[in-house]
Amino acid sequence: MTPAGRPINLAQKLASFSDRWSPRAVAAFNGHDVMVVKVEGEFVWHSHADADDFFFVLKGELDVELRDRVERARAGEIFVVPRGVEHRTAARQGEVEMLLIEPTGTPNTGDAATAAQRKEI
Repeated sequence: MTPAGRPINLAQKLASFSDRWSPRAVAAFNGHDVMVVKVEGEFVWHSHADADDFFFVLKGELDVELRDRVERARAGEIFVVPRGVEHRTAARQGEVEMLLIEPTGTPNTGDAATAAQRKEI
């Protein structure tokens, strides 16, 4: 993880791995992880009881499915799912690259038992 006070090249960080749905922490910010992730296909339905879910789409188009609608976030757009709201993200038109910000230790599936292991780059 890049130390505070240094520039972080997100393109270089994203180029350093290829696996999907496995966020990588690139910085820490006020008790939050700043992460990059590559996604393709559909994730699982889940919610986060204690945190909003922040997505900043860097490349591609991300569908954010909520129980009552589907929203699409495109490159350069952010989407925030409020805490406690069940949702599923999907990249149906190819790979999507994103920046995520969430409290350190937040499981990406909403459940620590099924969450991706925290990785730093």
